[in-house]
Amino acid sequence: MRKLFLFLTALSLACCLSASAKTFTLQNDKVKVVVGKGGELIELRNLATGHNYASGGYLWRIYYDTRDEQEIEIVGGDTKPQIECDGKSIVLGYDKLVVRGNKVDIKLLLTISLEGENIRFASAVENGIDDSVVRELQYPLVRNIDLPADHKLILSQNGGRLLENVRKAIMDKGNKIPYRTPAQIFRQYDCRYGASASMNCYILAGEKQGLYVGSHDALIQDTWHGLRLYADKDRNFTELEFGMFKYPQCFAGEKWQNDSNILSPYSGTWHKAADKYGKWARETWWDHHEAPQWVREMKSWQRVIFKHQYGNYLFKYSDLYGRMQRVGESVSADAVFAFGWWKEGMDRGNPAYTPDDTQGGDEGWRKAIAKFKKSGQKLIMYYNGQLIDTESEFYKSGEGKRISYKGPSGTEIADQYRFSGLGSWLAEYQAVTFVMADTRHQVWRDKLIEMADRAHRNGANAVFYDQLGFGFQQKIPWSNKLGYALPNNRLIYDKGQTLKYLRSYLESKYEPDFGFGTEQLADYTAQWVDFVHITGIRHGKENFSELFRYTFPEVIFTDRNIRDDTDIERRVNMTLLKGLLNDIEIYRCRSLIDECPNYQAYLAKVNAIRNKYIDCLQLGTFRDVLGFENSNKEVQAKGFFGEKRVAVVVTNEFDKATLSTNISVPGYRYAESSTIGDAKVDGTGNVALGQYGLAVLVFEK
Repeated sequence: MRKLFLFLTALSLACCLSASAKTFTLQNDKVKVVVGKGGELIELRNLATGHNYASGGYLWRIYYDTRDEQEIEIVGGDTKPQIECDGKSIVLGYDKLVVRGNKVDIKLLLTISLEGENIRFASAVENGIDDSVVRELQYPLVRNIDLPADHKLILSQNGGRLLENVRKAIMDKGNKIPYRTPAQIFRQYDCRYGASASMNCYILAGEKQGLYVGSHDALIQDTWHGLRLYADKDRNFTELEFGMFKYPQCFAGEKWQNDSNILSPYSGTWHKAADKYGKWARETWWDHHEAPQWVREMKSWQRVIFKHQYGNYLFKYSDLYGRMQRVGESVSADAVFAFGWWKEGMDRGNPAYTPDDTQGGDEGWRKAIAKFKKSGQKLIMYYNGQLIDTESEFYKSGEGKRISYKGPSGTEIADQYRFSGLGSWLAEYQAVTFVMADTRHQVWRDKLIEMADRAHRNGANAVFYDQLGFGFQQKIPWSNKLGYALPNNRLIYDKGQTLKYLRSYLESKYEPDFGFGTEQLADYTAQWVDFVHITGIRHGKENFSELFRYTFPEVIFTDRNIRDDTDIERRVNMTLLKGLLNDIEIYRCRSLIDECPNYQAYLAKVNAIRNKYIDCLQLGTFRDVLGFENSNKEVQAKGFFGEKRVAVVVTNEFDKATLSTNISVPGYRYAESSTIGDAKVDGTGNVALGQYGLAVLVFEK
């Protein structure tokens, strides 16, 4: 935080200043910020384009709890601040805050400062209300934002999501469960860093300018991305509001401060905004380790359940070096991602993973893996990284219960996996119940180490821990402070530290090419693993995986949800276009790709191209649309830059008509190409694509 002296000293100075000025201005050659004497945001202007995003709304809201009432709202417009501006910063001081017409003893100090295009919004809170807790600070807010017509909303959810019609998206997706929200006042799109948001930022992006909203928070705290649509005076939901929400958990007599929130009106494409976040991460906490070569070259895996939760064998160990091996070879898949290889079956028995004695136990599993690996394919061995089966001995002994997450009331947080067989009984009446381990406990970390040792001992090429890459939206551990329930608002940090602990162990004990993966994409956790199995990924126009791929091109993560034989060309093309690892999960991991002949045939063609240009498509750097020219922006094109060559993947996902473009790479000459479907390329980089046509053009220095 920019040094403001001691909090109370700074506040008293600010509150003694004259408020005679009508506005307070900060300006450099890039941006201009103007705050009114009531603390309203009058200007948030990009000086290069002249556009002002602000409309004069208040800058903040606070919510606090007492014994009798929760989420008591205080809005910025109800209290007049004392304001100081010295040309370098604007300081807004509030000695008391007004709620429902009465002053309450909460002190608030807000500091706005310029750092090039970035505007830093720092805050400090002191809670003087007896027996209370300040839960939430929503700041900065850009209320009733003046959003240019070409601006789209880019979220980091599940690697990236593009919402073209911002108001419609918030209306359609916000407050989706009736009765739970004050939906007559606003609609809200739920997006939290540490849960579904993979990066702690979002972008309002136009073709030549935009607004970056980021939280450069090295503490890796939960941050809600404030995406709201308020009703106007006619009760129509038209007024967009964007901001950042933080959770001070500031009790009576305590102080809290934060200087991480950034607004930045920028000039250029969305890449300029992504660069801001990537630069900050790499200069502070980013510590990614390069994945083993085989992981970097991996194109596809077969994700398969051997034995399911209800005891049914879908596959046996002998299928691994039999049918699975043959099917994998037919599509150039690199690995089998093995689920349910233990006695209890998939999503049952954790953390015992009892050897399956009907198939020779761990010795039988080890021999099957050894036979399978002779084909050159790899074996990734699955464990769940946090779920404890309440019927397991580990739970019944009391150890699992001791280290499990507790909810606001002190009781365990439970989860159920409602898999069904062919009937209706299991999922409805006999679902397996789990509690979640707190990964900070050494007891649980020792369990995770045991799992890795067992995977390595059995000859696996990699160990995978499910659910360690993110914090669940409503399943976080709570504690108690002064009689108030207190959530863990750093769950994603804790899980990242657990993965860091495991990474250190693996590197000290095993050969360098032993792989390490987890589920769900978040930047802080992804830095410690070799690959990430994503959840919630979108296909179609909402997919914007290029946000994370561009910002952190070294991170390897998957597609998901291609689990049948429909809509194959479009979805597999997207995986190649954006450089994702292909997850083959036929019929929710219960079958193999030879039961989907269209998928099998098409993927074989795509993976042949990946192999042909592996130096670029697998080992090169994804640069999205930068570094090459595409004459027709209706054609989707992405560039992969290798050491000596560049590969540009082009496809026509959405248009039924034939689209034409010319692809060129400055400093390179066209060398060759490969096509699939309705696609033609000539010797000068001209491309013609029917719908789902795919071409890869290669250029040499």
